[in-house]
Amino acid sequence: MGNTDTSARRAALQLLHGVLDEDRLIAELAGPDGPLGMLDPAGRARAQRLAVSTLRHLGQADAVLKPHLRKPPPSPVRAILCLATVEMLQEGAAAHGVVNAAVSLARSERSTEAMAGLVNAVLRKVAETPRAAWQALPPQRLPGWLRGRLDSAWGRAAVTGIEAAHGAGAPLDLTPRDGDAAALAAQLGAEALPTGSVRLMAPGQVSALAGYGDGAWWVQDAAAALPAKLLAPRPGERVLDLCAAPGGKTLQLAAAGAQVTAVDISAVRMARVEENLARTGLSADLVVADLMEWTPPAPADAILLDAPCSATGTIRRHPDLPFAKDAASIKPLFALQAQMIDRALAMLAAGGRLVYCTCSLLPEEGEAQVAAALARHHGLSAIPAEAPWIEPTWRTAHGALRLRPDFWPNRGGMDGFYIACLAKPG
Repeated sequence: MGNTDTSARRAALQLLHGVLDEDRLIAELAGPDGPLGMLDPAGRARAQRLAVSTLRHLGQADAVLKPHLRKPPPSPVRAILCLATVEMLQEGAAAHGVVNAAVSLARSERSTEAMAGLVNAVLRKVAETPRAAWQALPPQRLPGWLRGRLDSAWGRAAVTGIEAAHGAGAPLDLTPRDGDAAALAAQLGAEALPTGSVRLMAPGQVSALAGYGDGAWWVQDAAAALPAKLLAPRPGERVLDLCAAPGGKTLQLAAAGAQVTAVDISAVRMARVEENLARTGLSADLVVADLMEWTPPAPADAILLDAPCSATGTIRRHPDLPFAKDAASIKPLFALQAQMIDRALAMLAAGGRLVYCTCSLLPEEGEAQVAAALARHHGLSAIPAEAPWIEPTWRTAHGALRLRPDFWPNRGGMDGFYIACLAKPG
């Protein structure tokens, strides 16, 4: 047990190093050749959970540590201190074991062994921090490049709410294959959300939940489930799911009875779509291709385009994003999104409809893209989103939906999304 914990903590530190010092995402580091490669499934899960929790509460950890440090420590020492602080004060681990483990980790590396005494002294003081004082600290702030943009777009109160939602993390949402959220919620002791998703606040191991083996549901954030609902495919319609992986929307479209062709550039991610189709007993044609170069055999009746984006709407699940990305890295996406909208419209039959969505909080990737597309394409029109579960605060220009993590604060929030439905003339 002790060796497993040590290995998991060491792997978590390596993940933190990759994110904080090398601007890499945890998803890039989580492969078989990365820090998690030598761990068993339980160790991998623990290491990833520790790293994610530390990134989610890094600002609070720094605030607790600062009074006990004369100057900022070197990056490897800061990572050890922050990891241990979060493990004690956020995760509730026993202080004695955490402090001893942190000191052992410091001693085990040449770059940190000289500061093992400092680690020990500081963490013993940190362990005395009252839980209430920790919980009263403001949540992790977004980096300046993103905070400023969101402040301009949605206002300071919204940004504060978004940061609080990021700090709270994300529950597990499921989409029932048969659409019966109430029945699945009753079976799992979960909440049926107004939008038709099922929410579990403390799910445990996903594959151990009832209904997993026979494909009765799939994991999909409640906000991510809404684009396919708004496309509202009819049985037999030819539907394209563009940028389809990891496949939740493909499954929704197939479950509605549409003839689905799912297109994605990543063969690895598309393999997951294939696995989920097999598990749920649903069918779709899968195409691994660059949609900018691929042409369907016939125009589609309806298209769902979930365009590549900054993913800033998913930070509550992926707190590494703000550390690993910056304004320069996301700017090229804006032009690509416009090109993809144009490409999707070229694949759409006259009179067909296109749902464009991004899991982004930035207007440049949502509202501005749709306004520009409507100006570019003569006769293209916006179809206002209509559903009984749409809340007034979600609506934006052109009848689209703007979803944010600070919405549904008493239910556990939702991912940030922009969703618009467009109609091609004909």
